[in-house]
Amino acid sequence: MLALQGCGETVERRAISVDQQKLVDRMRAAGATDIDANGRADGGMSVAGKLGGRLFGIAVPARWNRQAVLFANGYSIPGTPVSVPADPVAKEPSGGYLTAAYKDGFAVGQSAFDKPAMAVKSGVANTLRLREWFRRLGTERFYLGGASMGGNIVMALIEKHPDAFAGAMAACGVTGDWETEIGALVDLRASYDYFTRGTDYALPGDKALDANGLSPVPPTGLGFARPLWLMWQIRRMSAPIGALFKEARRNPGGAEARMVARIASVAGADADPGSFMFAIMTAMVGMDDMRASFGGVVYGNRKKIYHSDLLTEAENAALNRDIGRTDADPKAIAFADQWYRSTGRFRTPLITVHSAHDGLVFAQQGRLLAARVKQQGNDGRLIQLWAPSQQKDIPGAGLKGWAHCGFTPQEGPQLWQALHQWVETGQRPDKGT
Repeated sequence: MLALQGCGETVERRAISVDQQKLVDRMRAAGATDIDANGRADGGMSVAGKLGGRLFGIAVPARWNRQAVLFANGYSIPGTPVSVPADPVAKEPSGGYLTAAYKDGFAVGQSAFDKPAMAVKSGVANTLRLREWFRRLGTERFYLGGASMGGNIVMALIEKHPDAFAGAMAACGVTGDWETEIGALVDLRASYDYFTRGTDYALPGDKALDANGLSPVPPTGLGFARPLWLMWQIRRMSAPIGALFKEARRNPGGAEARMVARIASVAGADADPGSFMFAIMTAMVGMDDMRASFGGVVYGNRKKIYHSDLLTEAENAALNRDIGRTDADPKAIAFADQWYRSTGRFRTPLITVHSAHDGLVFAQQGRLLAARVKQQGNDGRLIQLWAPSQQKDIPGAGLKGWAHCGFTPQEGPQLWQALHQWVETGQRPDKGT
């Protein structure tokens, strides 16, 4: 068979039926451009194209029930390509949630955002554009899903557009707010910098908390080497953290083990290599983009008093005197509240799933949402699940750590089935589902 290049990956080329071609013609009439339709082995088809200049990728089953499930993807490293799978079933972005819906007769898909990294506002706009396009094709009902940053997009969509979706799911998502999430990253970076200062475990690059430590984008003229550059920068950041944890584990009573414990205690983080690496690296290569995206610094620690029971009174005083500081910009906080701080006010049935230990989006995000929903008296519209935390290999580190969105292959389909049942029957599924 021939191969088709679509949205960044290669898929097998198959012919589409006459009826599918008619649907493709309607897709063009509804506003899609650059369409590339491809038959699937199960009789359905995948369609890659553009809406408003933004890539989209969908899969339509052979017996489409005129309903659709849309998905919002997570955060990507600044400078990486903006893309989505040409076939979201063949290259599943949701951990099985979309594939399960597809097997039930639903069209599934997602739209690319305007930019990589922080893109909540455009994620909302582009997902709504895809929804409106599907509506023009005769789609009668919509479901929604999202993971990580996409979970924040889910919250914005269902709270700002209460009639757009029949049901929604957010997995390992920023379901609280960005000030809290970014604050956790900054606090961990600041604590790590403080306790490793002058040691072999210190991070490279700029120490300013409101700026990138290292650039994810290569210098002008080296654009062709972007993947290698990014891998090198990630290695530069992860190497000292990995070395610190390896030594701490080799000698649990030594100085390195005490250093890890103090960093985690001050930052309120897990003393875990995954939690350290993923969070610190995001802050190290993403802070410039966050500042540009929000129009300033979202989190400031100028007046924060840090404390650890592992430190003496004098050590806590020295910590607060010498730890790195930064100031928040009120305009940036206002923008981050708009895109997006959840309120707990929504009418759409919502299932969220978090883990007590997640390497990047911490459990606090789930607790913030639960508290706001309870405050609004909206408990009946939220089912919040807590999945077992997963330890996984950290690429290139020789260590295991808490995974981000580390769910099992069974959990995505289970989330879809629980949400679909809830919407169809009106009966809340058992939280143990």
